[in-house]
Amino acid sequence: MSLRIALFGQAPFGRDVAVRLAEAGHSLAAVHVPPDARGRVDPLAAESQERGWPLFRHKAYRRRGEALAERVREYRDHGVDLNVLAFTTVILPPEIVDFPRLGSLCFHPSLLPAFRGGNALAWQIIQGAQESGVTVFRPDAGVDTGPIVVQKRGVKISPEATSASLYFDELYPLGVEAMAEAVAAVADGTAQFTPQAQAGASFQGLVDDSVARIDWSRPGRELDRLIRGCDPQPGAWARASGEPVRLYGSTLESAEHGAPPGTLLEISPEGPAGVAAEGGAILRVARWRGLEGKKLSASEVGLSVGDRLE
Repeated sequence: MSLRIALFGQAPFGRDVAVRLAEAGHSLAAVHVPPDARGRVDPLAAESQERGWPLFRHKAYRRRGEALAERVREYRDHGVDLNVLAFTTVILPPEIVDFPRLGSLCFHPSLLPAFRGGNALAWQIIQGAQESGVTVFRPDAGVDTGPIVVQKRGVKISPEATSASLYFDELYPLGVEAMAEAVAAVADGTAQFTPQAQAGASFQGLVDDSVARIDWSRPGRELDRLIRGCDPQPGAWARASGEPVRLYGSTLESAEHGAPPGTLLEISPEGPAGVAAEGGAILRVARWRGLEGKKLSASEVGLSVGDRLE
């Protein structure tokens, strides 16, 4: 059965989900994409304009009073059967989430009920998860707590994975498939909504600079995971000569060095720099970003062998 769908999303993932649903014969009655930031054209918005899908660009939906009522009236005029939330960052009110006759479907980049929250990718790496996957669920009043429609497992998190590589190389394509499968099941009337288990449930907050700050007293393996989990955003950071510097592209080695943690042991003009860590470990850090905002080598951001990161 063909459905009228309101899709809330953004970026290439939202675009690819929308295209898959259109190719399956569904009607994109409305596409909601946040306004473009810093001059960047959102791929989902561009695709919508090219294909003639009705496009709406709102920064927020949960304002109170008349502003909320206006958003709800506009949304209800779409006359949709189903909402599809394809990696949306906006918070939708229940007047929108619960309104369609078939409800809403939402994508999440973890194996729910583990790693609920807005930075699931980063926390899986930071906390050393061994396996990942994707979940499509029906949102409810909680944060990522609704019943599961489709879940795809079996993604092994490699020791070199960053948040970016875990998402783009593994979970992105799997997520597009999961969203298409979930919508098809709802359209066919075969979808089964399984309540999330209580065992293994966890919620993590956003990964901000307070989380991303490097504590050199922690074991090297934990710092390696922190750097990779915060790559590309917000970037794990320390101070060099009093100024913040962010670290990217970490790998971990075991070596006896005897240097205080945070000490620059060696710097290669073209390769990663070695930084001493606790427990006889060396962090090989490929790129660095100082106040100038570009990712550079250690020497290019002004670091030298023997410098100690605070």
